[in-house]
Amino acid sequence: MTRQVLPECYSAPTQHMQRLLITVCTYNELENIRQLIPDLRAVAPTADILVIDDNSPDGTSDAVKDLGMTDSHVLILTRSGKLGLGTAMLAGFQYAITHDYDLLINLDADFSHDPRYIPDLLACIQNCDVAIGSRYVEGGGAVQWNWRRRLISRCINLYARGLLGLKTLDNSGSYRCYRVTKLAEIDWDRVISTGYVFLEEVLYRCRVVGCTFDEIPIMFEDRRHGVTKINWQEAIGALTGILRLAGHRIRRVPVRRSEKTAAS
Repeated sequence: MTRQVLPECYSAPTQHMQRLLITVCTYNELENIRQLIPDLRAVAPTADILVIDDNSPDGTSDAVKDLGMTDSHVLILTRSGKLGLGTAMLAGFQYAITHDYDLLINLDADFSHDPRYIPDLLACIQNCDVAIGSRYVEGGGAVQWNWRRRLISRCINLYARGLLGLKTLDNSGSYRCYRVTKLAEIDWDRVISTGYVFLEEVLYRCRVVGCTFDEIPIMFEDRRHGVTKINWQEAIGALTGILRLAGHRIRRVPVRRSEKTAAS
């Protein structure tokens, strides 16, 4: 039976009840995940919540399983080890495609992405294919960032827009809502990123298959618990990955599944 999954506070008319999957990629997020899942349930009471955990040694997976004992819509995918944000997000995409969801929202586990913006993303996605929680549109921003982190983020977004032809302002954040039918058009076997540059690659591949985009303002906050996984090495890797993607763009490497079939 199809379930209504839009939050109770969202009342825009739809042609059918849209099934929503919320994905959260984790590694050592025990303290955060215990608080995050109830907060997600409060704003999306009938959504399915899929946690993709890279075998966190702090017991994140066990905590999610415990929550799933009382909430059958809390799901866990435990992987063999720390395999990278990109592959974790891709696992979530593939789950959504395989299980026929209409919409997918991804957000960070550390409360840098406040669940209160989920109704805004769901309202935005009604008029586009990818709705982005953006730090760089009017009303958005980042709390307590030092100049180094601001510089890293600005440079990565500048490169992404210039080299990948993206028009959106925030291309390096993961707080987004996707229309799953558009994700299904992409040939994910051709993905070249495993780390944070996957965030830019997703938008590039969505643009090539004809997705429309919009952005809503969010305030990005520092994590509540744990240690950030962003560093200069990741930033350099992101810039390098964008250059590789730009090479694919120049060579017009196919990204659609239909293009792959036609080429064979």
